[in-house]
Amino acid sequence: MRQGVSVGLLLLAIVGVGCRTKVETHIQYDRPLPPGQLALRKIADPNEFPDFSEAWKDLATLKTATHNSLNYLSKASSQQYYPYGDINHDRVVKTLETFLTFVDSGIRPSELNGVIRAHFDVYMSVGCDDQGTVLFTGYYTPIFDASFERTGRFQYPLYKMPEDLVKGPDGQTLGRRDASGQITSYPDRTTLERSDMLKGQELVWLGDAFEVYIAHVQGSAKLRLPDGRIITVGYAASNGHDYVSVAQALVADRKIPSDRMSLATMIDYFKRHTDQVDRYTQRNPRYVFFRIAEEMPHGSLNEPVTAMRTIATDKSIFPRASLAFISTTVPHKGRSGVVREPYEGFVLDQDTGGAIRAPGRCDIYMGQGDEAGHLAGQTYQEGRLYYLFLKGPSPTL
Repeated sequence: MRQGVSVGLLLLAIVGVGCRTKVETHIQYDRPLPPGQLALRKIADPNEFPDFSEAWKDLATLKTATHNSLNYLSKASSQQYYPYGDINHDRVVKTLETFLTFVDSGIRPSELNGVIRAHFDVYMSVGCDDQGTVLFTGYYTPIFDASFERTGRFQYPLYKMPEDLVKGPDGQTLGRRDASGQITSYPDRTTLERSDMLKGQELVWLGDAFEVYIAHVQGSAKLRLPDGRIITVGYAASNGHDYVSVAQALVADRKIPSDRMSLATMIDYFKRHTDQVDRYTQRNPRYVFFRIAEEMPHGSLNEPVTAMRTIATDKSIFPRASLAFISTTVPHKGRSGVVREPYEGFVLDQDTGGAIRAPGRCDIYMGQGDEAGHLAGQTYQEGRLYYLFLKGPSPTL
């Protein structure tokens, strides 16, 4: 499966524990679904629906994200991923179209719960424990200094997709085609970095080895060139290996305590221990290749992602492009620093991630640049994930 602007936070990754206030519980957030089970369960009693009213704001960004999902669903290729249980492709399209009419209708927040109860079915992720517990993390599009030429400052390359890498019809990596035409597993990160296999495939050069790794995990980056221009590099392919958490290794080696683990602490650690970057990043065998991309960051549906409106989930078990609703706690910038507060918001399921697996994981796109990265690195909290689908024929307003 093609992965777009992000493969999920997860420099933070899953460190094998619960939320920051429950680090002793050792919750397995990436616990896979039992065979034959769906990730979503319909809520039969409307009294158990969440309160949607507090999320009825910033409607312009919600409209933008919804239109992006509709654009994806207008493509014939999107139909291959439906039906999802009893939810067919047409129902998802009509859900989004109807939801847009409500966005434009001037409905007040106090009216929203009644409207949703009347017109939509609500499903909840079964979560990691079959009780709905989902771990939410954040991801973003970083901005790094870079150069198309290797210089004394810029020594660390991002590579283009090699010609011998073979992808399947859905963009998934099948492996490497050798001289005899046989396809074998593509080499892992360590092999690629310790050999000259990728020489000549350099796309752009960065000034920090760990920034290269962040770009690999995020799946894309904004790059500021020496002349001041800013370009975007996006995901082209991966070597097909599974993601392994560097954060987990740092915690296991007692380099960073689990209750202090964040993107910011990892960056600080590797700035002070540059000699350890390869030692830890090479524990993750997954390797990402890049291309010059669109100006707007795009997700795995090849549609633009929208800050606080796009989520990344496991697309093998969740219905892509669908309307969803999250209830969790997120950080935001306050007058005296970062403040964490309860958050409810309508979102669209438009992206995926190498570390985002199973019904107990969800990644929230936080935006572009350092501030978004700072917030993404501090997003690590349990919550609930819901999906909305139209009950029947589109209502008349």
